Amino acid sequence: MADLNVPPRRPRDDRGWDGFQHSHPDGYRDNVMPYAGPGGHATPAPPASGPQWVGPNGFAGGGYPQPAGGYPQPAGGYFQPSGGYAPPPRPGLPNLDDDEEPRRGRRRALVALGGAAVVAGGAALGLSPQVRGLFSDDPVAGDATGTVVTDGTSARPGGQQPSTVRTYTEQNESYMGSRAGAALKRNAPSGGRIFASPAAAAAATQVTVKTVLAKDPIRHLASRATFGPTPKVLADIKRLGIDDWLRQQLEPEKIAPTKAELKLAELPSLKLTPTQLRDQRDQLNERGVDPARETVDATIARQIWSDRQVFEVMVDFWNDFLHVAADFDGGEIYRNSFDRDVIRKHALGSYPEMLVAANKHPALLIYLNQTESRKDAVNENLARENLELYSVGVDGGYTEKDVRQAALLQTGRGVADGKYVFHADRHYLGKVKILGFSHANNSADPKAADKVIDDYIRYIALHASTAGYVARNLATRFVSDTPPKSLVDRLAKAYTTNRGQIRPVLATLFSSSEFWAAVGQKVRRPMEYLIATYRSLGVGPEASVGFDGDKRRTPFAQGLRQIQDKLRELGQFPMGKPTPDGYADVYVAWTSAGTMVDGWNEAGDLVGGWRKQFTYVKPEKLVAKPPATAGAYVDALAQRLVHQKLSAREKALVLGVAGVSAGTRVDATFNGAIAAVARTILASPQHHLR
Repeated sequence: MADLNVPPRRPRDDRGWDGFQHSHPDGYRDNVMPYAGPGGHATPAPPASGPQWVGPNGFAGGGYPQPAGGYPQPAGGYFQPSGGYAPPPRPGLPNLDDDEEPRRGRRRALVALGGAAVVAGGAALGLSPQVRGLFSDDPVAGDATGTVVTDGTSARPGGQQPSTVRTYTEQNESYMGSRAGAALKRNAPSGGRIFASPAAAAAATQVTVKTVLAKDPIRHLASRATFGPTPKVLADIKRLGIDDWLRQQLEPEKIAPTKAELKLAELPSLKLTPTQLRDQRDQLNERGVDPARETVDATIARQIWSDRQVFEVMVDFWNDFLHVAADFDGGEIYRNSFDRDVIRKHALGSYPEMLVAANKHPALLIYLNQTESRKDAVNENLARENLELYSVGVDGGYTEKDVRQAALLQTGRGVADGKYVFHADRHYLGKVKILGFSHANNSADPKAADKVIDDYIRYIALHASTAGYVARNLATRFVSDTPPKSLVDRLAKAYTTNRGQIRPVLATLFSSSEFWAAVGQKVRRPMEYLIATYRSLGVGPEASVGFDGDKRRTPFAQGLRQIQDKLRELGQFPMGKPTPDGYADVYVAWTSAGTMVDGWNEAGDLVGGWRKQFTYVKPEKLVAKPPATAGAYVDALAQRLVHQKLSAREKALVLGVAGVSAGTRVDATFNGAIAAVARTILASPQHHLR
């Protein structure tokens, strides 16, 4: 990723949104100053002349890296990300080689608040006669493909692949190098084949892995393709059949909105455009409306209550894969539009078109500083992430030189009046060659120059390495933390054959035996655990009788905000990762006893119906006809909450919580212990696994 590329995370509350709202006719500094320092200072202006390579912290002579927390820098020098101290830089282009010593076992952490992420070797750029002409009044085409122009540094030479500079391949894989990851690999299915349909694959696949989950294909499908099985989902799959249920889910536009989705009209900012959000900022503030947080609220509501579950799962997948944090300076205006016009529009469509749309959306352009990049001050952040995170992956074959040429090619893209614009006068003209994509890039016509960038984005989105990278991430999401190579290769082939269309890739995944063989091979992340708990308990979107809210927002809106706040405490919420890599999707990244206990406590509150903004099934009503003995009651309650019986050992533990034996006679309240029993079942492995 763009090194140390961490947008600032401002404290959030319900007082409204008061991020940077600079009104400026120049799109180069439209509305917001992303990646501002901890004190909110704007990026300093560039020197009067001379080409510069810049990153989130600005130009040479401007803001230098500060340690997390924004402590003042010592006089005459600046802090390094590793905690050391560097002497003052010499005039001109800075030495910006910021790689830390490699760490084994997991990805290098990104430091917080305004770290530097820029390219060294810019002095050579300044000496190039072809490029010097770019900065005069007359446009002159250069050539960025030569070894002198962007030859990197001794630590990161232009021809070196980023994966050879680091000790990891990509985020999920870096976690799996641990002892826990090795154990998971030993229990994962190693291979398989494709069948004519998902139902045929389910019927023919034998589950051989060790797992506490029931080896029931319907429960397995509901666990992986939704945010948690419910009695309705299981009944729908049984009624329609696996093939028809999936066919219906892959056409979400034909599925009627639920009552909760209709209640999203109670979130006033949700349907507003960026221009409307800017114009109505004061009025929304007076009503306590934060548009970025309402985008998160709406996503949570859809995950819990929407019947378009495969679509919502894919929205969540893309929000991690093509990640733009909700909490960045500009998110209040642009993040909702990015969710609606980029992620949701293309979630089951074409990934190349999604990536093209993202690269023309103000949210991504501002989030990764592309609005600050021009031919005489080139910012590489978006160019790097387009390769490392959004397409081919860090081990996809690109080099540092490719990143720099892509950064030159992408100059000129910006934002003005809340909309995407292309500034031809800021665009680098000259030949580029990136991962096999080459172009003269010498047209002064803005439309033609902009189209070259689109062509490049589509090229990398359809690259063979991108096919493998998307396939591996999809297989990790739906199948296993250690997906079989056979499945990844099959999905990559489907991606390539179908030109990046996602529905055929998902059809291939669900028709593969590896999917059906991987029962119990995924652990719910904190957000998934909590959302599944709401779904399992049948929590409703209406307010409990007698609830009286704060009069500024509806009970539904208040309740969603409380869920979001709880997810923030748990460490995962939609669009929540501050850095561009999104959340890891493997178990070993989320092993935390504290988070687990916090989730159990929230489950206990839900069993008790304490969040009065919603309605609940009373715990003694979860089972329609409660059995008269404790053992049978536990069986029935487990079937209702986790959709299978518990093991004998787990059942004994649950009975122990209530202080009874299996044969003890109990009433509908489990002799007063029903809430404790239900909460314990929701803490079982059967509820943590998906």
